[in-house]
Amino acid sequence: MRRRDPLYLTVSLDVEEEGLFGGRYARRSPSVTNTAHLFRLNPLLERGVRPTLFCAHSVLTDPASRAILARLRDDAGAEIGAHLHHWNTPPLHLENDGANLPDTAERVPSAAMPAPLMAAKLDTLFRAGAEFQSAPLTSFRMGRWDLHRAHWPLLAQAGVLCDASVRPLHCAADADADAGPDHFGAPPDPYWVPVGDGHIFEVPLTVTPLLRPLPGLLAALPGRAGKTARAGLKKWGALALLPVYHPLWAMRAVTRLFTKRGGRALSLTWHSSEMLPGGTPHLPDAASVERLMAKIEAYLDWLHEHWEVRSLTMNGLRCALGTAAPCPRPGAACDWTTGKE
Repeated sequence: MRRRDPLYLTVSLDVEEEGLFGGRYARRSPSVTNTAHLFRLNPLLERGVRPTLFCAHSVLTDPASRAILARLRDDAGAEIGAHLHHWNTPPLHLENDGANLPDTAERVPSAAMPAPLMAAKLDTLFRAGAEFQSAPLTSFRMGRWDLHRAHWPLLAQAGVLCDASVRPLHCAADADADAGPDHFGAPPDPYWVPVGDGHIFEVPLTVTPLLRPLPGLLAALPGRAGKTARAGLKKWGALALLPVYHPLWAMRAVTRLFTKRGGRALSLTWHSSEMLPGGTPHLPDAASVERLMAKIEAYLDWLHEHWEVRSLTMNGLRCALGTAAPCPRPGAACDWTTGKE
């Protein structure tokens, strides 16, 4: 039997180059042939999905990819958002052309990038988006969920109105910012982040603990032991709505837990390269891609059987829930908000 209250659903893809799951990151001329496989979204579109396509600079500047994006936008109501791959979005360097940098990098922590260079990359990305769209892009996701507190003012400066870079219950065991951001205490449902004189609407990835008290108990643990325990929670004590990594039963389980605890907005996401057979090491052939898409279709069918589902783009969700979304006060130092109260 369906629940009466509507359940909001955002489906987003990081539309980007291939080759990101082997531990190396291409700085130059990345291949984006995977965008031709966005046709695999068609069965989802027929089920009412209105996706947000977070597009990397490599995609926004590729003529073949731009034609595909335009069709999805114009014919299927997709939203075109921006996705920063800071390792290959120009400029590679502020003082020169970066020709001395290797073609690939093994580690690309965003916190190690100076703010002026990060701002220049965001400017390049959003200018490419505006040139394609003939209007500003307003929704954003940082590559690798690597969003830190210092980035919020840069996003506001770039014109971001809605962000989807926060992964709740996620943090690194190492206190060094280069090891990754601290999103552990982020709310599970959309919220507002105060930035300067305005706010950015945050749509976090749907993540929920298996036992509701776990995050609070781990957050109270002091020192290195507490940090290590919090970093490990995602491996044993929490579920995320990531269809590539979780079986159908787990996707249903996280949805049941999330909604039972009052969650109203689901955020489901994967990568465009995961729809290209062999585009990632974990989906090596057509059969594995077909299984992934069949799982997502089965999940959507199950969702519609149990809830009144409203599928919206990120911007659509901001318009639908923005007036009721909270602006939570942060606890200790964190990256999921600015720290401003």
